[in-house]
Amino acid sequence: MLLASFSDDHIEAGCDEAGRGCLAGPVVAAAVVLPKKYSHPLLNDSKQLTKAERELLRIDVQRDALAWAVAEISNEEIDTINILNASFKAMHHAIARLTVMPSLLLIDGNRFVPYLDIRHECIIKGDGKYLSIAAASILAKTYRDDLMTSLAAHYPGYSWETNAGYPTDAHREGIRQRGITPYHRKSFTLLPEQLELF
Repeated sequence: MLLASFSDDHIEAGCDEAGRGCLAGPVVAAAVVLPKKYSHPLLNDSKQLTKAERELLRIDVQRDALAWAVAEISNEEIDTINILNASFKAMHHAIARLTVMPSLLLIDGNRFVPYLDIRHECIIKGDGKYLSIAAASILAKTYRDDLMTSLAAHYPGYSWETNAGYPTDAHREGIRQRGITPYHRKSFTLLPEQLELF
């Protein structure tokens, strides 16, 4: 059973990202402020849910949340500032877009760069512990999956519609056969054999 809140006296925003380990596309972060004592029978870490469940939960979270926002950082910027800093920056942008400003940030993971002077707590595997982080994980993942499916129509052959840019065999075979796209992260190891690609 996921917890509704970390504290009793703060407006909390759960924050999570999607796409950190991908070879292509942006990293996407979401921030979600849920009502106090919120509950939902299905809400859980997005990785524990089916695609259909995530889609239903996205609707519920967007309807029920006091505030929510999604932000992305491009693959070009990831190559410039690295994926960790890009993930933090995406979270910062998502928090900045909230219409209800939190006084406590619940961050999925073990590291974070502070945003303004808002207190934060880093929670390892937080998307499986707190509802607001789980909600953020669902919004980030569904947004990013939709984006990669859309890009797959313009750049076929990499199976982005099924792998969302993650380093699957099909994705890497697409890189071998077709080279890289404008959406690939050039600072990542795109192929194990380190082929020189254009």
